[in-house]
Amino acid sequence: MKLKYHIDGASSGNPGPAGIGFIVFDEAGAVIDLFGKPLGDATNNAAEYNALIYALKDAQRRNAEEADFFSDSELLAKQVNGEYSVRDENLKRMCDQALRILKLRKNWRVCQFSREENKLADKLAEISLKQPG
Repeated sequence: MKLKYHIDGASSGNPGPAGIGFIVFDEAGAVIDLFGKPLGDATNNAAEYNALIYALKDAQRRNAEEADFFSDSELLAKQVNGEYSVRDENLKRMCDQALRILKLRKNWRVCQFSREENKLADKLAEISLKQPG
C-alpha cells in the first residue's frame, strides 16, 4: 500500500497555542483520513515536527509500504533530509525521532511543496490550535 500525507503545524504566538493537521491519501489520490490535534504551547517549528511524527506513526499503524510526507516547511524538509543542520536541541530530538522511524522503511520520503498545495492540512492545524490542549 502506498500513502501520501499532507502535513502541517501551526502556532499562534510562536511559542503559543499550537496544533497539527494532516490528510492521508491513497494511491489513487482519494482522501482516506483527516487528523487534527491540539498540542498546547509550542513554536511553529515544533508543531511542524509534531505533525511529521504523528503522520509517520499513522503510516506505521497502517503498515504502509510506501509513503510520501509533504510539508510546506522548507526548514523541516531540509533538516530531515540532511540539507540543513538542526541547532535547536528540542527540534534535534524531534528530528532524531522522525529519522529513527524513517530509517525503518526504505520507501518513505519527506518532501517540501508549496503552501498553496497544503491549504487543507493548514486549516486542520489552525482549527486544532484553537482547541483545548
